[in-house]
Amino acid sequence: LDPISIFEVWKGGMSFHGGMLGVVVALFLFARQRKLNPLSVADAAACAVPIGLFFGRVANFINGELYGRASDVPWAMVFPNSDGVPRHPSQLYQAGMEGIALFIILAILAYIPAVLKRPGMLAGSFLTGYGIARIIGELFRQPDPQLGFLFGGITMGQILSLPMIVIGLGLTIWAWRRGERLGEPAPVTSVPQSGTEAAKF
Repeated sequence: LDPISIFEVWKGGMSFHGGMLGVVVALFLFARQRKLNPLSVADAAACAVPIGLFFGRVANFINGELYGRASDVPWAMVFPNSDGVPRHPSQLYQAGMEGIALFIILAILAYIPAVLKRPGMLAGSFLTGYGIARIIGELFRQPDPQLGFLFGGITMGQILSLPMIVIGLGLTIWAWRRGERLGEPAPVTSVPQSGTEAAKF
């Protein structure tokens, strides 16, 4: 295997998991340059990502690529340039879960003041939600031909999504607890309001 071939993106598609690492680096550098909280920048970006995921999956469907596993469900489809076997339109399943459903969840969370006061919660929720949606979607999607099924019928997409869920849950819990500590009211001390009251003490 030629290591240089890793950078030959014109010879194949890019996994979302790999692209996300590049986005994380870019967000960190952007936040550092603008002197912003990286977690707040990540929260804003996370709310917009499901929109791109939705249109990306719809494009996969239109192009007849990344289709699903063979199935006999009534809505199974025969995709162009495939083997002629009816298959799940898994691209639409993923568009609904990774795009529409995840966008609605993040939009609802974004309107909760307690969430907005805790940088990192939206980003963590996105990582968790996407990881879960991707694992479910992979149950209907045909694995990439160069990878196929791994041990126990697990796909590479499912394996790569597990760390996302763990990191997402960890970030969400950390952001919630950290926000609670930062949001604790300062202790109130009694201050005499007049010289007469002060003399009583």
